[in-house]
Formats: sequence, structure tokens, C-alpha cells
Amino acid sequence: MTTDNPIGLARGLTNYGDPDFSLYLRRSFARSMGYSETMLQRPVIGIANSASGINNCHRHFPELIDAVKRGVLAAGGLPLDFPTVSLGEVYLNPTSMMYRNLMSIDTEEMVRAQPLDAVVLVGGCDKTVPAQLMGAASANVPAIQLIAGPMMAMRFENERLGACTDCRRFWAQFRAGTIDALRIRAIEGNLAVTAGTCAVMGTASTMACIAETLGMALPGTAAIPAVHADRLRAAEASGAAAMALAKSRLTPDRIITPQSVENALRMLLAIGGSTNAIIHLAAVAGRRGIEISLKRLNELSDTTPVLVDLKPTGQYYMEDFNAAGGVGAVLRELQPLLHLDCMTVTGETLGQRLSAPAGYVDRNIVRPRSEPFLPYGGLVALFGSLAPRGAILKRSAADPKLFESEGRAVVFSSLEDLSARIDDPGLDVTPQDFLVLQNAGPKSGTGMPEAGYLPIPGKLAKAGVKDMVRISDARMSGTAFGTIVLHVTPEAADGGPLALVRTGDRIKLSVRDRRIELMVAEDELGRRRNALPPRPSAPTRGYRKLYMDHVLQADQGCDFDFLRGGGAF
Repeated sequence: MTTDNPIGLARGLTNYGDPDFSLYLRRSFARSMGYSETMLQRPVIGIANSASGINNCHRHFPELIDAVKRGVLAAGGLPLDFPTVSLGEVYLNPTSMMYRNLMSIDTEEMVRAQPLDAVVLVGGCDKTVPAQLMGAASANVPAIQLIAGPMMAMRFENERLGACTDCRRFWAQFRAGTIDALRIRAIEGNLAVTAGTCAVMGTASTMACIAETLGMALPGTAAIPAVHADRLRAAEASGAAAMALAKSRLTPDRIITPQSVENALRMLLAIGGSTNAIIHLAAVAGRRGIEISLKRLNELSDTTPVLVDLKPTGQYYMEDFNAAGGVGAVLRELQPLLHLDCMTVTGETLGQRLSAPAGYVDRNIVRPRSEPFLPYGGLVALFGSLAPRGAILKRSAADPKLFESEGRAVVFSSLEDLSARIDDPGLDVTPQDFLVLQNAGPKSGTGMPEAGYLPIPGKLAKAGVKDMVRISDARMSGTAFGTIVLHVTPEAADGGPLALVRTGDRIKLSVRDRRIELMVAEDELGRRRNALPPRPSAPTRGYRKLYMDHVLQADQGCDFDFLRGGGAF
């Protein structure tokens, strides 16, 4: 007979108009899989499996999920894994960002629809962790995030290589003509040689650190390499923790709060993390009705120093960060700035976690707050006539000599235009110019790709130019570097001022004043706006139509408008 407080297979019964029949039928079919009656009476711990043959980051998931199951079984639960959408970062067209929201919907609906007392979210590649956190925040079933873990950097000749900051460094050399095709092929085969996510503080690792700081992943698990035995132990512990969550009914709404989101922003700033994390964290927070103010981001950035020396802004890799003390070491340095009463998936508060004895910290990699690598945070938001609702600059990866500058715009109207002209020897461009890319935002039809890392024009690269100001409504990989202004909002395709920039216009950048200004008279901008061509026809069916009809701008996390705020299902 059904009960008022169902557990396991008795939860969320399929509707046949007779609950007792539904449970009888469900158990009958479950027993066809060889489970004993005793096992089927246990709480069910779901394991959201985002592995795929088209996702190299997750190729170790079979072993990882076996370890989760081991932890669940030892704690008295029944582990049942189920597949979700998998987003392999470099395999999706036009970009994985377009499909992040689809994966979040898949995760939310499967977590809500299936008879789960709690769920372990297993993911790692750039968009999978944000998608899983977004889905979990909306479903509001007890959940814990298990991170895939970063790749190991490996020896190649006289140095270590790791995806993907080193990928970009060598590609820039190839474009500049300082290494040849044979050399770049040899490097290609040695950049990514183990399972796991990028070996640097790119988007995947940044989101791992954010998940742990939010309280949604077990302490000390964000930075463990994918192929380390500790990663399997973390998986087993996550399975056991999921059973504890099933008993306590500690749900994500009690963990993802305005205070824990602010803690996560502090972590993002202190590790010099990926610009993408601003979008993803805004989307996760938005599912709980929490707004992230870019002005507040600037206030936090002014009081949060960069404490970690990892690529792309430093010299070390994620495996070094793990050995140096990881997220816990950074949290202890930030402790006076944090909200310590925030709850975590362990059932303890952040303050209780940090009251435990501190472990070893390598001060070459994680500095004390009194001796930071930079006295301010890695990211800063810019506002002005070019970006009325904001833009993002990763100043920890930029050239300070360009922070207060004015330049002539050299405009590319699309990704195709950029590809066609960037290496044209006749391109009218100098190192002092500002490269501007239009129509690469969320509503552009391109899915807001990581194209904001505009390449240095071929003739300048060959002359030794390493950096120049680049501006767009696109994103850039967390593994990239340079003086790059991103996420200009509103975007060009949505009628933002970026659409009105023409080659020859003057643009003024001031990181000190948090400003980016298009120095063109209002009446001229009005004439240009009236002359804008009509928007291209939008998709008429399928997910792409849903995306184009409902995607929001970068300052709201590029989520769908109908998914924000934890509204009624």
C-alpha cells in the first residue's frame, strides 16, 4: 500500500488512476532487472550520467559511477544511473552554449519525474556542471555535484603541456610563422593525453571551484585530477553523502542562496577564473530568483585579491592547485570576507568546514591574502554608451598598459567576416586599433561562441604583436588571455549599440573608471540605427526556435526567460 511519506520506488508514481497498482507494476518491472525485494525497499539515489562517446572529458565516467554506486550501497541505498544530454565542448555546432539550457531542462525534468530520494550529478565539461546545477536548482530535489576532474599535464620535450592555454599559445606561434605545420601536429598529439577537463583554470575548473564554494560539492573535491585515485574516493563519498541528503531532505534552495552566490563570486575573483562563470553563475542563481548585479561584482572585485597562480594568468596547472591545498586553502584566506553561515551538502555550514585544522598550503601557488598576486579581483564589469547593461574584462589576463586607452575601431560584422579578413595582408589595422566583432551574442544565431578571443591580425602577429584591445558580444574560453572586452550587453543582434559601431569610430576604454564609451554623436547613432538591415529570419521549428524565442542576454545568464525565478511547475 502507498504511504504519505514515500521513499524509493514509491515516490512520484506513474498515474494510472490507481496508486497501489502503479507501485505494484513498478516493482514488478524493477524486479525484471534482477533486484531483490529487499533492495527495492531502499531509498533510490539517482546518478545523472552525462557521459558520451562524443565527450572526451567524461571518458572515465564508467569507473567514476561505479564508485558512486559503491558509496550509495554501503550507506544503505539503491543507486540507479540514468543518461542525460552530454555536451562535449569542442564537438558541438555552433557552440555548446546554445545547448546548455537544453541539458538543464533534461536534468531538471528527469530528476523531478523519476522516483529519486536524492541525485548525484556527474559532470565536468564546461557547460555540463552549470546545466546540472541549473536543473537541480529548479527541480529542488536533494542533490550533490560530483566533478569529472581536470586532466593531468604531461611532459613534452622540455616542458609540461596541458589543454588548453598551451593550445592557444602554440597556435598563436603557428599563425605568426614561428613554428611550422610539422611542429604544430606534434604538439597537437601531446596537449590532451588523459581523461578529464582542461588542465588549467578554464571554465570547467572554475565551475568546479564554484560548485564546491556554493556548497553543492563535497569539500576538497573540485581540483582532484580525473585520473587520481582520490577522484574515485570522492565519488564513493559523494554517493554516501547523497544518502545522507535523502534522509535529511536538504534541498538546493537551502544551499544556493544570495549569500552562497556572493561567496562563489569571491572565489571566482580570487582564482582569476573564467569570464564564462559570470554567465553560468547568473543562470544558476536566477533559477532561485537571485539576481547578480554587475555593479556589485565590481565592489567585490575591488576587495577580493587574486590569490592563485594558475594558467592562463599564471604558470601552474590544476593538479598543482590540488596539491597546494585547493579550494579549501583559498576559502581560508577569504574567510573574513565570506558568509560563513551558508549551508553545504554535508549538512555543515561553511564556517564549520573552515573551523577544521588547515592542511598543507603551497604558497607558490596559493598566496596569503596579505601577499596576493594581484590586489584586486580577476574580473571587472564595464559600463558606458557601448555597453549600457555591462560588459566583462578579465583584467588578470590582460595587459595593464591597455587599461586606459583610446583607439580606432576596426569592425568585423560577423564571424564569417572575421574569418575572411583577419589575415588579409591589406587589412587596414595597427596595434593601437580596437578590434570589434559584432553579431556573436546569444541571439545572433551563432549561440554566443567563444569567438571573443579575436586572433591578432596575421600581419601584426608576424610583426610580433601579442595583444591589443578586442571587443565583442561573444564569449571567450576560460583558457584564453588578452585585453578582451566580452559579453557586451545588449548584443548587436538585439539592437544594442555594438551594432552601430563602424570602422574608424573612436572607442575609449577605462578600467579605472569601469567605462567603455563609443565616441560618436547621438544624432549620428540615430541615423545608423534607422539604417540597420532587418534581422535575418529566425528558426521556425525545434529547439533552435525555442532558444531564439526565449534566450535572455548575458547579464541574466543567457537562460530562458520562462525558467528563471523558481516559478510553479
